Formats: sequence, structure tokens, C-alpha cells
Amino acid sequence: MNLGLKDKIAVVTGGSTGIGLAIAEGLAAEGVHLVLAARNGERLRAEAARIAENFGTNTIPVVCDVATISGVNSVIEAAREVGGADILINNAGTGSNETVMDADDAKWQYYWELHVMAAVRLARGLAPQMIAKSGGVILHNASICAVQPLWYEPIYNTTKAALMMFSKCLSTELIKQNIRVNCVNPGLILTPDWIKTAKQLTAEGDGDWEAYLQSVADEHAPIKRFGKVTELADFFVFLCSERAAYSVGSTYFVDGGMLKTL
Repeated sequence: MNLGLKDKIAVVTGGSTGIGLAIAEGLAAEGVHLVLAARNGERLRAEAARIAENFGTNTIPVVCDVATISGVNSVIEAAREVGGADILINNAGTGSNETVMDADDAKWQYYWELHVMAAVRLARGLAPQMIAKSGGVILHNASICAVQPLWYEPIYNTTKAALMMFSKCLSTELIKQNIRVNCVNPGLILTPDWIKTAKQLTAEGDGDWEAYLQSVADEHAPIKRFGKVTELADFFVFLCSERAAYSVGSTYFVDGGMLKTL
């Protein structure tokens, strides 16, 4: 299927590993040029060079922290220098681990900046570039935890719920300028972070991290497995295309049946 994305320019945050990297590769396979943002400069530059070589697309690494104003500004400027963004994938984020009673204000504030304000600031900065090009697409990678929270990460749950609401509000405002905004709530996706956590949790036992992950999938996902990053990335790539032209202001669950409500 030709998705009609060739020579578009996409900004992907958290683009050096996991879901963000898979989305970047999926877009590059469609001929999309990339501005990739991440904090780990060595890894980001290596992955950007690999994508450029493998797919023949212009791939610009921007080493920054999008939880900061200066980091967001560097991404906006990089997109401007290559002709302006057509697509924004707000993907940067990470899990938390705390209780409400124990977490201090600084932790709440950091996750708010990372999961919510980064998306707000990038939208304000990149939407004008899209308007100048007669439209665009903004996608937010939130989480099933936005509506079905896990007890051990209340900050993550809360900020992802806010991101989902922001996505809805932004969609109503920007569709007038032909910018489609949608949100994706993944369930269990097998990222490097999940593997790292599983290895840490099983290190003092039998070390069978794969069995641990299978037990998590058995407990939470009716499909009885984790999703692949490529399976989620394919969905994002489709939403970027004109094949999804009537999708506006929606939240899509890619979760193997994990969501327990309608």
C-alpha cells in the first residue's frame, strides 16, 4: 500500500530507541525525512546515520531534552532549517515508580514537563510550519495507563491522561488549518525498558526474564504476549497518511485486548 508520505518531514521525539525508533524506521521506509530528538547523543547519532544509510532519507539528529524549553526550541529550529515539519510524533516519555504520598513536587513537575508541556510547546512551535505547508499530522503516544492505571506509577498515569485530553483539545483547534491530531494508547509493548526491568527483577532469582515478561502478558493481555514495537509503529505510520484522513481527535488503543472497559 502506497501511503503517499514520500518526502514529507517528520519530527519524532524519543527517536533513538524503542517505540520512537521503530516509528522513525517505519516512516523512513515510506520515504519520509526525519528530525530525531533524544538525550543520548551517541546512540541518537548512530541510529540517525543507520536510518539514512538504509533508507536513503535525510535524517537529522537533535540531541536535547524535550522536557526543557531550550530542548524544544532546538527541535523546532532544526525542523525549520530542513523545510518545516509535516508530521510530529510526540513520543518521548518514560515510566515512573512511586506512591502519591512519597513522590515530591520535583518528580511530579518533571513528568509534567516531559509528557505534557513538551507536547504543548512542540505543537505551538511546529503547527505554524505545518500551516505554511497547508496542513499536517500530530500524533501523541500516551498509554493505556491514561484510562486503566497501574498502582505503582500514579505520576505516569496522571500525566498520560493529561496528554490524552490535550490531544483532544488540540485536535479541535487545529483541524481548521487541516492539521489532524490523534492519540495512541499502547498496552504492553516489548521495549528495551521492559527487558531491562525484567532482567533487574529476576537477577537475584533464576534469571529467567523472558518467563517474567510472559507472566506479565498472561496477567494483563488476552492475546497473551507483548506487542512488537514494529506492530505499534505500523499503526502510527498509517495514521500519518491520507489513508487515515477522516481520523481526527480520536484515541486508539493498541493493546492486545488489555483494556477492560468499553
